[in-house]
Amino acid sequence: MTTATVQPTVVERAWQVASEVTDPELPMLTLADLGVLRDVRQDDDGEIVVAITPTYSGCPAMATMRDDLVRRLQEAGFTSARVSVQLSPPWTSDWISESGRKALSDNGISPPGKAPRGPVRLQLMPTRRVIQCPQCGSDDTEVTSEFGSTACKALYRCLVCGEPFDHVKEI
Repeated sequence: MTTATVQPTVVERAWQVASEVTDPELPMLTLADLGVLRDVRQDDDGEIVVAITPTYSGCPAMATMRDDLVRRLQEAGFTSARVSVQLSPPWTSDWISESGRKALSDNGISPPGKAPRGPVRLQLMPTRRVIQCPQCGSDDTEVTSEFGSTACKALYRCLVCGEPFDHVKEI
């Protein structure tokens, strides 16, 4: 008795390639782990169309994500590929996968907590979060700046071990 090998569809292969592309600002995360990879489909002309959602409006990494996706798909043999931006529903930090959260922590970046739901009260002071230090695990931390190495991260310092670290903001 022989068993037939099931070949992945064109879209499944394209999804696999797209899901391995890393984020230019958080290279320990794939776009799939970050939750910005929303869809991969093939249009009527055979073109592969990848939909991504920015982490926030005006994210400067979107052009690099697009270029990296198209290049990787073309290298994998998909001669016609393009990227579309999907704004609805808006990205939320809740879309970061568990493996993505672990990768952030393993690389010294505090992963986000649960994103706020419903109306968000406007405040002019930094958001007070209970953040655990990715180095020593202490939650005795303080915000140094609401903007870290990228606009979607805040800079914190651990008051126990003294180490500075980025925290991915809850969005």
